[in-house]
Amino acid sequence: MNRAPEESRSAVANRAAPAILNAGALAGAMDLVAACIQAGLRGRSPLRMLQGIASGWLGRESFQHGLWSGALGLVSHFLIATIWAAIYWLASRGLPPLVRHPWWSGAAYGLIVYEFMYEIVIPLSAIHRTPSRTSQDLLVGLLIHVTCVGWPIAMVVRGHTPRRDTSTI
Repeated sequence: MNRAPEESRSAVANRAAPAILNAGALAGAMDLVAACIQAGLRGRSPLRMLQGIASGWLGRESFQHGLWSGALGLVSHFLIATIWAAIYWLASRGLPPLVRHPWWSGAAYGLIVYEFMYEIVIPLSAIHRTPSRTSQDLLVGLLIHVTCVGWPIAMVVRGHTPRRDTSTI
């Protein structure tokens, strides 16, 4: 019985968790800092911004639950970032350019994440609507998703992919 394929699957699985968790943590942290800065520029506190994330689960009632809904927003934010990292990692196993060209693929991925979140996830959440966006909001949102979500995920996944694997993924 040939055990090499099982061992290689095991090795891949052992690399997946750190890549996904590190990429999710980095993208989540960078995006959270950007969101806190944006909230501050609009006169809103980080807690209110996190409650806004939790409103995807709780609707407007989120703003009545204080730190509890802020914590729910924080956990939700990092969970979402980690899910996006897992999707990228899985896609990169079958699409070598995602690992070979992280600047381009990460930028494209950030744009995809932005569109998916704003056009599908948010309208289907307890918010039930797409937030209104000015052209400036759109541009800033796209830049943040490229620099704080797409690029970090792509770079971390590349960093966790052994160089020998970048040509044979």
